[in-house]
Amino acid sequence: MILTIHITSDFICPWCLVAESRLYKAIEQLNTDVEVERIWYPLELNPSMPEAGMDRKTYRAQKFGSWAYSQQLDAKTVEATKLDDIEFRYDLMAFTPNTLKAHRLTWLAKRKGKATEMAVRILRAYFSEGKNISDIDTLATLVEEVGIESAEAAKAFLLSTEGIQAVKALEQQTNLRGIRSVPTIQIGEQFVSGAQSVDTLKVILQKAIDEVKVTG
Repeated sequence: MILTIHITSDFICPWCLVAESRLYKAIEQLNTDVEVERIWYPLELNPSMPEAGMDRKTYRAQKFGSWAYSQQLDAKTVEATKLDDIEFRYDLMAFTPNTLKAHRLTWLAKRKGKATEMAVRILRAYFSEGKNISDIDTLATLVEEVGIESAEAAKAFLLSTEGIQAVKALEQQTNLRGIRSVPTIQIGEQFVSGAQSVDTLKVILQKAIDEVKVTG
């Protein structure tokens, strides 16, 4: 029996990393023989972002009115997640990326059965290591680390148009499902918005598992 979890996210959203981390912990703490499968859906928060991304300080100052206020928001994220196994390194983040390439890599990874590994690696590369995930060389290295393709094969993929229409089609599916924000996680019939606690996720997961066993 399989419980399928649908995760809608974007790689510039810190709460997507938090939500995935807490979901992973909740799944690990369950005592069940039901297999849990995670399917990732893209939702680009900044689809008009230049392909190379933008200087983060410039972008955030424009978006939030000042760089100082942007830093206050970053600090609140760090404070709210200090008990999570995540090291946010906003001091290392120089770029706000265009995330289409990253979503294409998650799509590619799904074909290899490693979508979750790829998505989490990209999220942590950006938020914990300050890597520019708009950059092809950077992304290609991450692909090789996850063990999906060689760096050269990943570069060739990213320099092509492969996967672009597939990602756009998935985004359209997300839109048709009425999802407008990230992270949004569908567990069974229940939709969960934002980064809920591990305990909350465990309750929702257990309910969904019980339903799977009944309908099995």
